[in-house]
Amino acid sequence: MHRSSAVLADGREIIYYDRATGRAALPPDRRELPPQTAVSRVRYDAPTGDWVVVAGHRQTRVFSPGANDCPLCPSRDGHPTEVPAESYEVVVFENRFSALASAADEPGTSDTGDLLRSARATGRCEVICFCSDHDTTFAELKADHVRLILDAWTDRTRALAAIPGVVQVFCFENRGPEMGVSQPHPHGQIYAYPFVAPRIARMIDRATAHRRDRGTNLFDDLLAAEIADGRRIVRATDEWVAFVPYAAKWPYQVHLYPRRRRLDLTELDEPQSDAFPGIYLDMLQRFERLFDTPTPYVSAWHQAPAADGRDELALHVELFTNRRSSERLKVLGGTEVAMDAFSNDVGPEEAAARLRDLGD
Repeated sequence: MHRSSAVLADGREIIYYDRATGRAALPPDRRELPPQTAVSRVRYDAPTGDWVVVAGHRQTRVFSPGANDCPLCPSRDGHPTEVPAESYEVVVFENRFSALASAADEPGTSDTGDLLRSARATGRCEVICFCSDHDTTFAELKADHVRLILDAWTDRTRALAAIPGVVQVFCFENRGPEMGVSQPHPHGQIYAYPFVAPRIARMIDRATAHRRDRGTNLFDDLLAAEIADGRRIVRATDEWVAFVPYAAKWPYQVHLYPRRRRLDLTELDEPQSDAFPGIYLDMLQRFERLFDTPTPYVSAWHQAPAADGRDELALHVELFTNRRSSERLKVLGGTEVAMDAFSNDVGPEEAAARLRDLGD
């Protein structure tokens, strides 16, 4: 992997990742952009213990541009974009409309009693463009290209985790308007949070309790139980296991774990990294064959934060779709939105059997 960094017209960083050779010269960003001045805050929700980002400046961000106006395609004559280069393999840049933005002189923690607290939104939001072709999907990429993306995710995890105040790095892809995607160009995002994400915090609590009660790791035991049961395994290789979770919340949902537990992307060894593209592309391609329409999905890397209990976490991907048939979406109801109490119309064993049947 070769990494080349430059600065956009408003001071944001842009990083190119290439397989063969580095870039001798990087084209300048010739746009006239105002400097970044947005500021957001995080507020503490006392009843749940969650932190909520408040970022009013994002109301003006670009939504669903046409292919000819795509801000993520390479720049061309008369159409400068977020990527000044005429072509790229993988590129990462700071989000122009970042949810996490704080100024150097922004006050730190602001207390109005124990119940009303806010803090500086220290962190960073980045966009990762998976390829320069506007109409290509992730599932259509080659394995060596996906390995480059994995290397970029790993590089950004290492760099962002080193920012003072950053607690957790989250790499993810939303695909399809049904999942709220406003830019159709193949891309994902990387968030560097100043707090532990609520879902990860709950996982730490459960894994800590499991260690206390049983003396073993929750995720090691869970993976072993799924392998022993076998009914929900979609595919298993020497390095990775893909399975539908026993209590899947979404119609079609796959968790992808390395057989040897790792805490975050930076801990993957070469055999694990080399094997990942094949099984990950296989899962995405099976999802593409589920319906006669493109399958919307979220693909989310879960990795350990810099927090107590991090050693009990397990790096894994959670891939799921809200489509339950070609004509129907799973629309979250009141119990799910308000109570986080999910119900699933597709049995996990049924979903796993169908995904197995969709293999090559």
